[in-house]
Amino acid sequence: MLTDVERGLIVGILIGEGHFGGDGKQPQITLRMHVRHEALFRWLEHCFPRARLYGPYNHGGRRYYQWMARGAALAEDVLPVVESVLTDEVDDHVAGRVRDMRERYATFFAKYQP
Repeated sequence: MLTDVERGLIVGILIGEGHFGGDGKQPQITLRMHVRHEALFRWLEHCFPRARLYGPYNHGGRRYYQWMARGAALAEDVLPVVESVLTDEVDDHVAGRVRDMRERYATFFAKYQP
């Protein structure tokens, strides 16, 4: 169970640095940041054990980790946290990206409706 502060921190990080979309087959939330943020990624692993952390990668002179929430981790764990905090009043652009993701992958999300 996340505290309100943890929920706000997670959503704030995802609003500022995350990508809400998909690969054409399935939706995903992706967070890619420099390796100096490893502790943050390890904390996200603790908060969402079904999401995945990849890396560290070295590409084009950049060193980074990539955290991804897909499948049940996205639908049941991460997205409910995001949607409990994110509104158009908080960030209409990112809220719109979440709506677009839900619409584009409606068949996927239908599998996770109560």
